[in-house]
Amino acid sequence: MGLMRVAARTAVISGTATAVSGRVAQRQMAAAQASAPAAAAPAGDESIAKVQELAALHAQGILSDEEFAAAKAKALGI
Repeated sequence: MGLMRVAARTAVISGTATAVSGRVAQRQMAAAQASAPAAAAPAGDESIAKVQELAALHAQGILSDEEFAAAKAKALGI
């Protein structure tokens, strides 16, 4: 009877560890997926801000049409 009790206890402990491990892995994946789009957003925001800055310089006459077009293409990665 003692051997059956030890085997049952081991099975319960193993099952619990597997379940906890699965939940931890799911939470880590969810956190990674949630942070991935946030990391991509600043690059787009930086490009937009740069183009707006260039447009202001162009409107003030500081940049010519050609300079503005070249700088805009570089800021957008074109």
